[in-house]
Amino acid sequence: MDLMDISFPHLGIYLRNVPKTLSVFGFDVAMYGIVIATGMLLGLTMAAHIAKKTGHDPDTIWDLSVWLLTLSVLGARIYYVIFMWDMYKNDPIQIFNIRGGGLAIYGGIIAGVLTVAGFCRIKKISPFWVLDCCAYGLLIGQILGRWGNFFNREVFGEYTDSLFAMKIPAAMVRESDISEKIAAHMADGCIQVHPTFLYEGLWNLALLIFLLVFLKHKKFDGQIILMYFAGYGIGRALIEYIRTDQLYIPGTSVPVNLVLGIGAFCLSTAVILWRLSRIREKERNNIQ
Repeated sequence: MDLMDISFPHLGIYLRNVPKTLSVFGFDVAMYGIVIATGMLLGLTMAAHIAKKTGHDPDTIWDLSVWLLTLSVLGARIYYVIFMWDMYKNDPIQIFNIRGGGLAIYGGIIAGVLTVAGFCRIKKISPFWVLDCCAYGLLIGQILGRWGNFFNREVFGEYTDSLFAMKIPAAMVRESDISEKIAAHMADGCIQVHPTFLYEGLWNLALLIFLLVFLKHKKFDGQIILMYFAGYGIGRALIEYIRTDQLYIPGTSVPVNLVLGIGAFCLSTAVILWRLSRIREKERNNIQ
């Protein structure tokens, strides 16, 4: 296959000349950046829609948007660089080159939550309903953003010959992402791997649909964002297990995102159950 081609052989899908960049008025613009930016815009639109639907002022989301997007991207990059420092320590200028990827969603989420908390403190409004709205927008951004990884030929898993196996020329991916198992099954200069970007995108789509249906059953502000943390956390932990570009806790072979995913699931589930028990207890007391 040609260098720019991608195929899913068992699905009978062969994509020719899948670009990494798009020429706009003579300038090469990374498809990764286009997809990420589109996801952010649609995500904000969704968050503002949810705010209006739940009786809140959607302008709050738009007023927050510049700070939220800027600091979330910065947080995502800092997180990635911290856990991939060996890649940058000999050429620090590459820290500022995000055209080739290198944004870690957990770093963006952490920065985003802190940004919302600070913004709401200044505006003297509750951060919990804002975070609930942002959860929907975040999922939209993640679903689309994973296709940025597709164009970049990154965020894939180990070798597989399963139904969804994806075939890519090895020359188009980072050498560090090719594991021994993948290399052992390489044929005709191509690798065949799990499209984990697709798995995560489908998981997030299912989570988004579930949370949209659940919205009318919400019992307290903050419940949606906690359900997002739990749902995304466990899904990411399962998918992280087969990825080849894992970020490790320094000095260990433990994937940091695996730990965070399981931790987010356990902590968020515990908080949800505690809050619901308090609500039920209050309702019983009112009846008595």
